[in-house]
Amino acid sequence: MNSELRTEGRELRLAMLGMIEGNGHPYSWSGIINGYNPAEMARCPYAGIPVYMGRQPLESVRIPGARVTHIWCDDPADAPKVAAASLIEQVVARPEDVIGQVDAAVIATDDGTDHVRRARPFVEAGLPVFIDKPMATTIPELRQFLAWHRAGRIILSTSGMRYAPEMRADFSHLGELRWITSFTCKTWERYGIHALEAVEPLLGPGFETVRTHHDAGGDVVHVTHRGGVRLTLGALHDAYGSFGAVHLHGTKGDLALKLTDTYHAFRGQLVAFIDMLRSGARPLPFEETVEAHGRHHRRHPQP
Repeated sequence: MNSELRTEGRELRLAMLGMIEGNGHPYSWSGIINGYNPAEMARCPYAGIPVYMGRQPLESVRIPGARVTHIWCDDPADAPKVAAASLIEQVVARPEDVIGQVDAAVIATDDGTDHVRRARPFVEAGLPVFIDKPMATTIPELRQFLAWHRAGRIILSTSGMRYAPEMRADFSHLGELRWITSFTCKTWERYGIHALEAVEPLLGPGFETVRTHHDAGGDVVHVTHRGGVRLTLGALHDAYGSFGAVHLHGTKGDLALKLTDTYHAFRGQLVAFIDMLRSGARPLPFEETVEAHGRHHRRHPQP
């Protein structure tokens, strides 16, 4: 990426686009950026969101320099509710209506089979786009995002697990890492990328082999890294209470990590996107995102 937004010191205007069953990011992400109305947020259908938002002093909930100014949801009835909770000024009838009104778009759905369709109007209009994980769950869609990137389009997709404070613990006392386990609930297709991206920053690129055991209850994926570390990534559909559990095993000891601070994990990834828009510097190479998604698929041809 070699471009930055020229906004002459004003706030960046963001559009929050899309909301599907099981994912309340338009509420949480917009509220983290804008601040929020506690009474309206209490009506959010995702009960965990008001809880972790409410752990923060209300006056501290805001990302300076940016604002979600427009909202569109798949169900039109949802958008005014999100707008009231997360202090969004404009509800639009079609997602494309935000083109020309905002500086960047956020695709807030985690349906990786549909992100090319959702992102295309904004990418082709030249808007920077942030895309919820997984960016793509098919190789053809991953190739399309890679082609857009190579054409100079600004696209970022990261998991909040990359920015979770708990995942940045000092593990130097473990000696050389030999085995890492990382766990997620829900399906591998929808959530497996979170288990992988929780630990990828510890190792960097270089995943070599992938083997998957799949049954009706979920997936267990075995991965090797060129640095000599083995990984076991679990995605078991109903084990919600174990989401974000990571265990590092080294030659001198082991260390268990667990996501508990969802607010700062999400805030970190949103700040990274906003900083990228301001500076033109990517928080990580796009090729690392492509590699992680390539290893996220059960079949693993190179994109």
